[in-house]
Amino acid sequence: MGLFGGKASGSGAKSEPGRTLRHSSGWAQMSKHLRAQESLRILDIGPTSAGNINFVTGLGHSIYMANLVDDASKLEYRVAPAEGETKFDVVRFLKQNLEFSGRTFDVVTLWDTADYLPEELVQPVIDRLFEVMDPAGQLLALFHSKAVGSDTEFSRFHLTDNDQVEMQRIGGHPVLQTYTNRQIESMFSHFAGFKFFLAKDSLREVMVTR
Repeated sequence: MGLFGGKASGSGAKSEPGRTLRHSSGWAQMSKHLRAQESLRILDIGPTSAGNINFVTGLGHSIYMANLVDDASKLEYRVAPAEGETKFDVVRFLKQNLEFSGRTFDVVTLWDTADYLPEELVQPVIDRLFEVMDPAGQLLALFHSKAVGSDTEFSRFHLTDNDQVEMQRIGGHPVLQTYTNRQIESMFSHFAGFKFFLAKDSLREVMVTR
């Protein structure tokens, strides 16, 4: 995890080999929001991207990054009760990965993180994000409609200065579960509102308001 702030040069990630451009209505709306506001605090969840840091700080915002999927795969968060069934240490995970010393956020880019987390961790993570977001804060989340296939490979999301994101497939983690729209609505039921965006591929997008 790390915090980055202040002005920086650069307009976002450039196209590179191994990246795929994807139209994102959710990112288009979020990008417009970032350009209309000043000095926002942003939590970007996923593999660290220098391009994302430069893009966000170049707009005058600060960015905090947390790679929850990689951290959730570590054996240190697995506990074995007396009956032998391995479980996830949710409390310890949240404390070590989503504790920000009182810092709150105006924007969260969750990407497709929820699909790759252990199921018992998903709702606690969403609830914790609710706690660390400011009122009227915006959260962008993506969800896979299928659990297998080339489109489900774990990816790094790179921000651009238009209505597209660049997806860089890095693998290493399988989709652990998929959700229906109704399940997603239930997941964010304690938020003020949400808006789904139609997509032509197997990823669904939702913009959630704190």
